[in-house]
Amino acid sequence: MSLNLDELRIEVVKHLESQEFVVFHGYSRLADTDSFVAWDVDRKPDYREFLETARNAGVKLIVYHWREFSKAHVDEAAERLEGCDISVEERRSLEKRLRELRPYEGFTCALELSFEFEARVYLFNLRADWYEEYLDLLEEIDSSMPDDEDEDDDSIGGYYSRN
Repeated sequence: MSLNLDELRIEVVKHLESQEFVVFHGYSRLADTDSFVAWDVDRKPDYREFLETARNAGVKLIVYHWREFSKAHVDEAAERLEGCDISVEERRSLEKRLRELRPYEGFTCALELSFEFEARVYLFNLRADWYEEYLDLLEEIDSSMPDDEDEDDDSIGGYYSRN
């Protein structure tokens, strides 16, 4: 599904205002909690259904977050790639895929709506297809990082006993 999240970002704000939700412009809540319930955006990609569910549950406050793709995203991935233990061909392939993401700088890459109900966070999270590709690329890069072999489970930061 190809989405224009830039247009949708503006549409969502207008819809929230028209439905008289209290909008809290916050940070992403994906990493903040272990106990969230994710909306099935694959089968139900319409944010209005998510908000209708919130309204029916008596929720008034919606946390709204969107993320813009920036040069820093690509630069961070390129830095990680430098530390990878991979073949020249693999490196070139990953670098090419990173370059292909540069035209998306400045575009909205993710949109998130959430609310709390009975001590649980309910989350609606849409990502652009190309941003999913970026996240997959980061995962590939991270899986190619060398393991830390310097770690010694028996040591305590270089300290030893003279007893």
